[in-house]
Amino acid sequence: MAKDTGADGPAKKARAKGAKSAKAPARAYERPRGGEARAISDLVPEIGRTAFRKFGFIQSSVVSRWREIVGDRLADVTQPAMIRFPVGQKAGGTLHLTISGAHAPMLQHVAPDIIGAVNRFFGYAAIAGVRMTHGHVTPAAPVQPPAMLKPVPAELGDSLRDIGDPELRTVLERMAAGLAAPAKLPRIS
Repeated sequence: MAKDTGADGPAKKARAKGAKSAKAPARAYERPRGGEARAISDLVPEIGRTAFRKFGFIQSSVVSRWREIVGDRLADVTQPAMIRFPVGQKAGGTLHLTISGAHAPMLQHVAPDIIGAVNRFFGYAAIAGVRMTHGHVTPAAPVQPPAMLKPVPAELGDSLRDIGDPELRTVLERMAAGLAAPAKLPRIS
């Protein structure tokens, strides 16, 4: 057998390196299957939270509960746009509001009340100032209080009357009344 000469050695090393890098392609990542299914209601707050944080809202509930925070009169003409905090802090921020029409002079007078209402909602002095810009505000639908229900029918027994939480009892009473009602076609408006 003949011994390899040095001239052919580097070419073999290059081919050997090329052979190593030409391995089978790496498999694409496959998400592990299984696990329990999650309800959409569990996923939506996470998606919304990401979007709201991107646009300056730490808590999305400020937008969704704006009518409860400032009242019907102010909610009809204002809409929160974003909250900007000083770098590295979560207090002393500026609430940016979009205002419709010529309501700015009136809202400048009630700005301290808006700041107080938002800070009460947060539970600490999160907002120190308000910046207002003109724009189109779509008034949100007013919050409807739950309808008063008829007393629980006697045929259901005392099972619903023993429930201590009034909100849960109301929901269960509504469900029982809906099940007891005759079936009818849903109304589409």
